[in-house]
Amino acid sequence: MEQKYLGKGDTAFMAACTGLIVANIYYCQPLVVLISKEWGLHESMAGRVTYLTQIGYALGLLLLVPLGDILERRKQILISTGITVLALLLAATAHSFIILQIASVLIGVFSIVPQLILPLAASLCHDSKRGSTIGTIMAGLLIGILASRSLSGTIGSLYGWRAMYYIAAGVCAVLLVLMRLRFPSSRPSFNGHYGHLMKSVAHYAMTQPLLRQAAVTNALSFAVVSAFWVTMVLFLSAPPFGFKSLEIGMFGLAGAAGALAAPLIGKISDGRDPRNNIIIGLVCELLSFIAFYFTGSGIFLLLAGIIILDVGHQSVQVTNQTIIYSILPEARNRFNTVFMTSTFIGGATGSALGLFLWNVGHWPAVCAGCCGVILVNIFLFFRNRAKAVRNMEIAVQKA
Repeated sequence: MEQKYLGKGDTAFMAACTGLIVANIYYCQPLVVLISKEWGLHESMAGRVTYLTQIGYALGLLLLVPLGDILERRKQILISTGITVLALLLAATAHSFIILQIASVLIGVFSIVPQLILPLAASLCHDSKRGSTIGTIMAGLLIGILASRSLSGTIGSLYGWRAMYYIAAGVCAVLLVLMRLRFPSSRPSFNGHYGHLMKSVAHYAMTQPLLRQAAVTNALSFAVVSAFWVTMVLFLSAPPFGFKSLEIGMFGLAGAAGALAAPLIGKISDGRDPRNNIIIGLVCELLSFIAFYFTGSGIFLLLAGIIILDVGHQSVQVTNQTIIYSILPEARNRFNTVFMTSTFIGGATGSALGLFLWNVGHWPAVCAGCCGVILVNIFLFFRNRAKAVRNMEIAVQKA
């Protein structure tokens, strides 16, 4: 993969790597019950491995992803993947829950490789193909997330929870060899030291309005998505449905529509004004929660809403990533740090908001509250667009 621009096969390989590595973050979720039984823990205690992995991922996003602009990218990807293999093996062989918790944090910290691959791909593809390339790789990431839970649950039930970590370590070891052979080397775009690098992250967050707008829009978008998935379990497990966890998990398959739509959305984002895709995505999110509100005792509107919600969020995220990767090529990793850290903060806040609204007024309150968040997002979008038009008119008048 030494050519200047990526081919379709190269993009597909990067998408596969992204999906297989991001899955490491989600394997633990269906294994909580099995872990609790091995050490005689309460399920809520065993569940710590899920949020410790997420905390590790957030730390990796903040502290390690910016290094992609100061280090040779392939080297950082390979080192991170190698440490991930060791962390997965540590989890598989853990003799105490404390060791498993430490391993979970490490798995999260060094599974940030997908967020290193995305800027690398953006730097290797032609400007006219950047959106479609990002969309394809995002599709791989989404498929990895969707498949990880069902795969982990199946492997855990058949062979035990440790087997999943052994398999994941083997997969990452194979990827390490393949990425070493196929990924191109790149030149660092930042010459300062790490302290200056992190200061520049804050500087870009404060001085780049398009980056701030993309980060805020995506954070609010991911907030309502997280609020939905957290409270959907409560909604479907209660009357009139009374579904079990296995049945509820099947609803996640409807989210595959977002993975299928991401490449198309990315291709459209290569047009003249990709921001149009953002407002379309936000409208889709609004329509989805209206469908959720009127779901009643049937599931048709719920399934339709899940598909529309996921397509809407992917429209927002893929388009925003296309925009920020086009601003300053030499700072793509730092831009991605601001963008993805904001996104995960939005997701965590949305989960908390969803649970709060459920306690206040159950499903109707969740749907109404999320509609309110989406309307705020739409308002901010049009306000920012109007401000950009005014600034352009002022610049023209001064010229």
